[in-house]
Amino acid sequence: MSKHLDSVYLSSRLTLAVASGLLSFFAYPKPGLWPLIFVSVAGLLISVRGATVARAALVGFAGGFAFYASQCWWLSQYLGPLPLVALSCIQALWVGLGLALYALARRHTKTIFGSSILFASLWMAREWASTHIPYGGYPWSRLAMSQSESPLSGWVYFGGFSLLGLVVALLSALVVEWLPNFWAKRSEGLTSRRSFAAPILVLLLAVLVPSLPPIANAKAQLDVAAIQGNANAGLFANTRRGEILENHLDATYELLRNEPSRKLDLIVWPENASDLSPIVDLQARQWISDLVNVDAKAPLAFGTITSNGSDLFNSSFLWEPGVGITDQYDKKRPVPFAEYVPDREFWNQLAPDLIGLIYRDYAFGERDAIYEVNGQKLGVLICFEVAIDEIFYELSDQGATAILSQTNNADFGRTDQAWQQLAIAKLRSIETGLALVNASTVGPSAIYDRGGQMLDKSGAFERDYLVAKIGLTDTKTPAMIFGRYLDYVNLAMLGLAFAWMLWRSILERRRPRA
Repeated sequence: MSKHLDSVYLSSRLTLAVASGLLSFFAYPKPGLWPLIFVSVAGLLISVRGATVARAALVGFAGGFAFYASQCWWLSQYLGPLPLVALSCIQALWVGLGLALYALARRHTKTIFGSSILFASLWMAREWASTHIPYGGYPWSRLAMSQSESPLSGWVYFGGFSLLGLVVALLSALVVEWLPNFWAKRSEGLTSRRSFAAPILVLLLAVLVPSLPPIANAKAQLDVAAIQGNANAGLFANTRRGEILENHLDATYELLRNEPSRKLDLIVWPENASDLSPIVDLQARQWISDLVNVDAKAPLAFGTITSNGSDLFNSSFLWEPGVGITDQYDKKRPVPFAEYVPDREFWNQLAPDLIGLIYRDYAFGERDAIYEVNGQKLGVLICFEVAIDEIFYELSDQGATAILSQTNNADFGRTDQAWQQLAIAKLRSIETGLALVNASTVGPSAIYDRGGQMLDKSGAFERDYLVAKIGLTDTKTPAMIFGRYLDYVNLAMLGLAFAWMLWRSILERRRPRA
């Protein structure tokens, strides 16, 4: 049979791909069974090994849809299944394209490692495309995000989420490529102890390297509190006016009553913590002023909605004792089809009822993302921005010594979304080498010291406060210096590899036949 034909039933390939995609659900939080991501990725690879390009695309699409839909089912919590189906289809197209390219190029690889690195490189390129295209992409469900509790998590220190994803995909592919070769040799009596040398060396390297990252010395400390008001601050919440603000005030005063002698350097409230903007609401201004100036005597970072002319922003303020509002950050990457609708007129024709639910569009912020507290630069981000690589490169370039991640998870109810986001926050702390304060409206919230060490954590859907002393450092990790170039190097190398394959194919066709 020709090597361009497929002897495996299409139904078998589709079944394996879908099962492997669904299995990935258990690898990500809240189940958090991280070793299963290797089984999931290996299954997706096996489902297209030896397939024709067309079949690989179809099988990849089916597996990709199951991969994303199983992990991100929380998207359907309030808006119904349509957004989940639409998003999963878009992401599945990228998975199908990546696996089709793998099926096309694998014919030109001659070694186990060559085939494995091809698969891992294509997966890495596929993740870059998924997280950037279209409309800024969807930065969730990357392989790295399953590894926050894994011994491999330290790879993000060296090259960010992309490098860790590459390692996961490479290890999965090496197992898939090595095992058939091993069993074939074993059946012929050709195996020996040396047959295990290379796999064991690769495994040791994969586990030992991420244990090497040092934790930078702290040049200063900050005593921080994160407040979780347990407020129903969702897009469609029917709360009493001022209720969300009152929830966070109550939780903050509970902290002050329980720890009266503690001299805090900063209090962090979540995204949308004040449903009344103190810019326009006198009562909110008075409440916050009393808290900051009289009772806490500490700066407060909190989220609210602001406007500038016709532009609406998802914002964060820094309010300092005796001064008032001294800084403001406006979310730079509002979420498409949640906080704004790109090409609204076009999409409104396709799904007017759904698009009509998103009745206001937030503008893209342009302010810098640095707050200065006690002479130290603190980087600020809002909600889904924690999953966007470029946000962290910018914070690092601006000299951030710690990160404040303010988020509102109320829209996703008691799903896994907030737990997945918390895992991302921990990985970002390891990646940047910086302490990170993740304050959520409904939880879970957490405070991580440099290198992802957890200092305090809350549960979900409970009023709570977290306090800890975090270390501040301006030492940059390899991921912040070099990691930003890794995806582009990978894309360039893939481009060169496919150009070389195309050139070889052209030469072979022109070669006269004997």
